[in-house]
Amino acid sequence: MQRKIRVSEKFLIAGYSLILLFMFVQDWIPLGSLNDIEAIAQENSKSELIAVTLIGVVQIVILMVLILCFIGKRYPIWAKLWLIIHPSCIFAGVLMAWWIPYFFGFGAEEKVERYQTMFGSETRIPFYL
Repeated sequence: MQRKIRVSEKFLIAGYSLILLFMFVQDWIPLGSLNDIEAIAQENSKSELIAVTLIGVVQIVILMVLILCFIGKRYPIWAKLWLIIHPSCIFAGVLMAWWIPYFFGFGAEEKVERYQTMFGSETRIPFYL
């Protein structure tokens, strides 16, 4: 059976590849003003960093494998649901953990000291401060 790979599938794989690359390097390789690995290492043990990295990487790899298995073909309903529900849950978690506290300050009080240590040298200042 000939596969007809859509442009959207190519963009989806490219996007997930960039996310995967960033997940590999964000806590391990200095990226200038984007991260401070010494401060991150102060707040997190090496085993915590490895666990967090692996959890994120495994999630993205599962999504990419799923896409690559069906790329250019008709996706079964369970795969479509997985490709919608799983990233939506990740997005909701990111909103609750990072963006809502960043923009509105809800729940930020508990994280201020830890985040100040990890991100204090960065030039970005949250709106609520």
